[in-house]
Amino acid sequence: MDMISALMSPDQMILAFALALVAGLVKGMVGFALPLILISGLSTFLPPEVALAGLILPTLATNGIQALRQGVEAAIGSIKRFRLFLIVGGLFLMASAQMVSIIPVQVMLLVLGGLITLFCLMQLVGMKFHMAKPSSRIEAMVAAFAGTIGGVSGVWGPPTVAYLTAIGTPKIEQVRVQGVIYGLGALALLGAHLGSGVLNRATLPFSVALLVPVLLGMWLGGRVHDRIEQATFRRLTLVVLLIAGLNLVRRALMG
Repeated sequence: MDMISALMSPDQMILAFALALVAGLVKGMVGFALPLILISGLSTFLPPEVALAGLILPTLATNGIQALRQGVEAAIGSIKRFRLFLIVGGLFLMASAQMVSIIPVQVMLLVLGGLITLFCLMQLVGMKFHMAKPSSRIEAMVAAFAGTIGGVSGVWGPPTVAYLTAIGTPKIEQVRVQGVIYGLGALALLGAHLGSGVLNRATLPFSVALLVPVLLGMWLGGRVHDRIEQATFRRLTLVVLLIAGLNLVRRALMG
């Protein structure tokens, strides 16, 4: 706790835990958006590299749970089916993660805010992509883009969701595949940022501490999963994320 208090004030710590609880709640209900909520929320009052470090372990834990929901065999099947995406995305993620410490803060904020804003606008207007059949070339390109963005920002969900939707992945499998891709990506992110220095003796306790509210939120989200209209809740979540994304863009452009 002393290490965490050196990174932020008590008020900021409480706010970080509240954001983690909300992020876990949304994750438990709709299966994604935890990194988006954490990075967009934490980056409004913490340095981007601290926010990035904070989301690493919660992202790894929650996606591990999500990936194994239908059992180990189903998860392994998803790994085999999307092995190209996982390999290419993982390589680009680990490579781009090394640039975090040298990229200006404003650039990181602009990348994060722009990505979040674009994704939310696309979802809110109902924009969808359709592919007649999966393409290895397109899969590799999307994976490379997702990995590059993920290494810098900790968020690789938007292009992943867009691709899975475009190839018509069934709902149950899509949620599981997201867990597998995000979980293995989070594992790669963990290793990459242990190397980059983003996750260190000062920031690791913060990431560990966020596990408690995130997992509690995910459990609560699972409990109310069937009691709340998910489409409405998801739309409200996208609106909040859109506001957060625009705020990050504002900070990047105006300082």
